[in-house]
Amino acid sequence: MLRALAQAGGAVDDCAETALWGLSDDELLASLDATHVLAQRLATVQLGLVRELDGRGLAVAQGASSTAVWLRERLRLSGRSARQLVQLAATVDAAPAAVRDALLSGAITVDQGRVVAETIAALPLEADPEVADKATQLLVAWADRFDPTILSRLGERVLTHVAPDLADQAELKALQRATERAEARRHVTLSEQHNGQVRLSGNLDTETASLLREAIDPLCAPAGAHDDRSPGQRRADALGEICRLALRTGELPDSGGDRPQIVVTVSLDDLVNQVRAGTLETGTRLTPGAVRRLACDANLLPAVLGGNSQVLDVGRQRRLFTGPLRRALVLRDGGCAFPGCDRPPRWCDGHHVRHWVDGGTTALDNAVLLCGYHHRFVHRGDWTVRIAVDGRPEFLPPRWLDPLRAPRRNLYHQRC
Repeated sequence: MLRALAQAGGAVDDCAETALWGLSDDELLASLDATHVLAQRLATVQLGLVRELDGRGLAVAQGASSTAVWLRERLRLSGRSARQLVQLAATVDAAPAAVRDALLSGAITVDQGRVVAETIAALPLEADPEVADKATQLLVAWADRFDPTILSRLGERVLTHVAPDLADQAELKALQRATERAEARRHVTLSEQHNGQVRLSGNLDTETASLLREAIDPLCAPAGAHDDRSPGQRRADALGEICRLALRTGELPDSGGDRPQIVVTVSLDDLVNQVRAGTLETGTRLTPGAVRRLACDANLLPAVLGGNSQVLDVGRQRRLFTGPLRRALVLRDGGCAFPGCDRPPRWCDGHHVRHWVDGGTTALDNAVLLCGYHHRFVHRGDWTVRIAVDGRPEFLPPRWLDPLRAPRRNLYHQRC
């Protein structure tokens, strides 16, 4: 074998010295195909060598804890690549001989061979060797047209073609196993990132994921021509609006049905002048703008400190838009009042036209309904909201958008 590999190395040297610019288009394409097939065939030979030395326990005999660790050091691979190489060698070794023959001939790639081998290994116990042989032949034939991803999907239904009587039962069992595995592995993690962000990660089972999609999708559409959020940002905002809706229903267990109750400790001057961040009970810091935004319609419980850190007021909730006041606000605005927005009332917060910390009152003539996106949008300060003489809210665009700052209203929710 060493002599043959040396000869192959010499052939590679010859190829490397070829002036590629001198190849015709047809020669260039044919050479690319040939190198690909040769690379897959050599990779198959390497898999056989890995499987043999793993079977002999050669790596452990040389003091390594495993074949993968030994390969990582000897071949200078990453740990992950070494483990995958050992696993793939075992998978191909256990596959029908037709899989290895197809790999060695270059008829299929190593990735396709892995898919075929894993598909055959996953066939139900009721499938006899004849069924396995038919499935192998069919998958190898499909490999001539489909990449590994599509081939894997086709493999899930291969019994439908070679053993229809087993297909339905096998599909149900596979689906049940996948469901149980997904349920066992489900989790959601919130991780503080120490940069003003919290990382959300996890896995959901198919049923829960479908519920999440159904809830989020209606809220993921752009809020208008001015909405420059990315799809990911719109999904994040939609998740926040769903949480606000759940909290607003009052049907969550224990005290979870209340709006968020946040204790922010700041000095009175800092609260009014917005010169410093607020500190939450959890120790997390919020920008002055975020505190003012939450103060509009969340159960924000400010611990306002005067001189010598004396508590002046704790627990004031008179600024909340609840009960008859909120109902009146809904009747007047009909939903998010920002021009062009179609968000319904249940997705909206009450916003103080004159901020509460600036002395604004919690009254209908100082309130406007805004969805989560436009609530943040207005708090950024480019747009101005006011209550007109007829008692309805109107918005003044920034001068860069309209030099005359002509007032605009939401006509979407207007009642006849």
